[in-house]
Formats: sequence, structure tokens, C-alpha cells
Amino acid sequence: MIKMKLVKINRKYVLAAVLVVLLSFNWVGTISAETEQTDSYLALESFSNSIADIAEKVGPAVVNIDTVRMVKQGSPFFSQDPVFRQFFGEQFKDYSRTIPQKGTGSGFIISQEGYILTNEHVVHKADKIKVTLSDGREFTGKLIGSDLDSDIAIVKIDSDDLPIVTLGDSDKLRVGEIVVAIGNPYGLQQTVTMGVVSAEGRSIPVEEHTYRNFIQTDAAINPGNSGGPLLNTKGEVVGINTAIIAYAQGIGFAIPINIPKKNIDELIELGKVRRSWLGVYIQEVTPEIAEQFDLPEDAKGVLVGDVIKDSPAEKSGIKRGDIITKVNNEEVDSPGELQDKIGSIEIGEKANIEVVRDGKEISFVVRIDEMPTIDEEGTELSKEKVFSVQTGLKVQMVTPDIAKEVGLPWVKGLAITEVISGSSADDMGLQPGDIILEANRVEVSNVDEWEKVISKLEPGDTLLLLVFRSGHTYYVPIKVEKID
Repeated sequence: MIKMKLVKINRKYVLAAVLVVLLSFNWVGTISAETEQTDSYLALESFSNSIADIAEKVGPAVVNIDTVRMVKQGSPFFSQDPVFRQFFGEQFKDYSRTIPQKGTGSGFIISQEGYILTNEHVVHKADKIKVTLSDGREFTGKLIGSDLDSDIAIVKIDSDDLPIVTLGDSDKLRVGEIVVAIGNPYGLQQTVTMGVVSAEGRSIPVEEHTYRNFIQTDAAINPGNSGGPLLNTKGEVVGINTAIIAYAQGIGFAIPINIPKKNIDELIELGKVRRSWLGVYIQEVTPEIAEQFDLPEDAKGVLVGDVIKDSPAEKSGIKRGDIITKVNNEEVDSPGELQDKIGSIEIGEKANIEVVRDGKEISFVVRIDEMPTIDEEGTELSKEKVFSVQTGLKVQMVTPDIAKEVGLPWVKGLAITEVISGSSADDMGLQPGDIILEANRVEVSNVDEWEKVISKLEPGDTLLLLVFRSGHTYYVPIKVEKID
């Protein structure tokens, strides 16, 4: 009996102990959950404070830039009103007035002497520049130097002991990294937004230029943000906020800060950026072009569409139709790669350029010069002549008047007067006013020569055209259409 009682007592103690243990686990779990919540809150609070610290530290060095550009505007009152034309003739048709065109953007102070880095398009052809600091002080800005190709500019204000930014290293950026943008969108000064690096190395066409190696970010960038800094979590400038896609949300672009970093001194001292120059117009080697040059379909290299007169390339012997494959023993597979490699060579230095010409490898030693400023003007024609259904083009023989109109230095070739919408020629970007100099690498100066070449082609064949436009030539491959 005594033994049975002890067993019962022991069972009670066991149940009690188990209950205590279970309650202990529950209590410990509650404490653990509360600790995790506290840690998460503290981490979020720390992150939030770090962004606020960046804005507080860098904000004073971010400026608002207002510009005024005086532009001539024709008067619709005189030029369009038929009553005035009837009574006063055409003497008022060229009447114009000068009006102010206002713009706004951002910038950031890079030295205590008052030098400010911004976008070229923010201050482009500005007659007046006003710089407003975060504390409300206003200064007249002076444009010190600018570079259209990289869209950067230096503006100076007369002040000292100014807050400045720290320039970081954009090469160390990683996709997914958190970034902060500060600027003055729509005139709302000191606006701070946050996002991540969405992508790197983007090529963005803006008006007549294509900018390369841009940083893509989803940090909100709006009109007026241009020229402002893109910052990493250390508060260092890693980019210049530059462009947006107007019809999209969360897609903005910035110039990697390492691009202007290497050019700041030249902009301040010379007012411009000096660039290394080979002197060729280049294009990608597509499978269609490779076929016409008897190259493998996966051929590497860059096609020379034209060689500029008196350029380093011409002086060394490089010709139109050459395929550039290597620069200083390093392969080049795209126009961008060739531009980067030439750009990395100091002006005045010699470079070894390897090309393929008519199936043979040739090497040239080229002395790299400074790139000159080249102005290009487009032209357009609207005359009609012979039509070729197979090519999707309407062409006529080049006359002295046409040659003069398009800036052609010789009277030869065929002028494109019409392009069929949806044709291969249309898809490849051919347009009225383009001049065809060669068809399948045979010179064509009249319609008979043109039709002799295309009459040998079957539907689906590639027709390689050498086209003159805006002062230089380039190759365009088009597919021969089937005639229904």
C-alpha cells in the first residue's frame, strides 16, 4: 500500500513539473518574440536615421539653379494673318521678337571656392544663371566649362567657406544597392527620395545624343532634379541625376560620378573636355553585314562606315569597309568598346589598330589626336523619280543642286526620295534625303546601275547599301522584298 501511494505522489509531481516546463517555454518564447520585434524596430530606426543623416549632411551642398535664355520667336500675328499680308505684303513675314525662356535644375558644390557640378542641359546656352543655396542665399552663377557629349557642366559662384559634397566611386556600385537622390523637382527645394540601383551600363538616347553607361534607379527623379546628386549610404556622390522616361514610373538615370571626376580639372582650366580621336564613323557587324563581307556569321569587330578626311585614321591608312578587330592587342566587339578603348588612350600617344580588309589581317600604328568639334546638319528632300518595289525605296540620280543641298562633296550617287512604310529599308532607318553611293559594294551613280545590281537579287537576299547622311557615310543592310 505504501508503495502504491508513493507512485501516485510521484505522478503528481511529474505532472506539476511538466506544467512548469511548458509555462517556462511559453514565457521564454514570448520574451524571444518581443526581443526580435525590438531588434527589428531598432534596425529600422537606425536605417531611417542614417537616411536622415545623409540628407542633413549633404543637403546644404545641394543648390537650385534657375536659368534664363533669350530666344527669338516669330510673331504669328504678322506671319499668319492673311489681312496683314494683303495690306503690308511679305515685309513682316520674318518679324520676330526676343523672349526669355526660363529653366530650372539642381547642382552640388564640389569645392569651397564655389565650383558647382551640374548637367550641361541645365545651363545650355543660358544668358543668366541664378544659384540659390539651401539657406536661401542667392548668387549669380558663371558658366566655367561644359561638355555636351557627357552632359556635364561647371558653374562658379563668388563665395567661400561653402559646404561641399564628397565624391565617391561609382565603379563600386552594385545592383540592388540603396541610393538617395536630392534635388529641386518642380522647384521644390531640398527634396529627398530613396530607391535602389536598378541596373548599370544603360545606354539612353536623349534628343540627338546617346548617353552610355548610365545608372538606372527607381529613386524618384523628376523635372528639376537634373544636376542633383545621387548618393550611396555613406553620403558620397556616386552619380548626377540626369534623365527620366516621361511615360514610365520609377525609371530614372544618373551619370556615374567617375565620368565627370576625371574631367573636372579640364572643365575648370580649359572650359571643355579634350577627347581622344581616331576619326572614323563606326557601326556594329551584323550577320547581314558579315554575309556581304564574306565573314563568318558570328564575326567579331567593328565596321568602319566612313573615315574623316585628315583624321588619324585616314593618315594611317585605315579605309571605309575595314573591320577593326583589336586595339593595342585587345579585342573589340562593339562600337561602344572601340570608343572606350580609344578614349582611354592619351592624346598624342600611338595605338596599334588591327583590321580585317578583304579577308586579310592588317595592322596600323595610329597617333591619337584630340577630337575636333563637328557640327552636323540634317537635310531633307521631297523629289520623286524611279521606284523600286524590291528595295522599298524610290530613288533619283544626284544632281548638282541635290549634292549642294545635302552637303555631298561630289556629284554622284542616288538620292532616296521616298521610303515605303514598313519595308526593310524603313525598319533600318533610311529616309528621304539619304544618298546611296554603293549597292553591294558597287558604285551606283544612275538608275541603270542601280537596277542592274538589284535585278540579280532574289527575295530574302541582303542588299548592302553605302549611305551618305549628315556629312559621313555608313553601311545599311536591307532585305530584298517579294513582289506580289
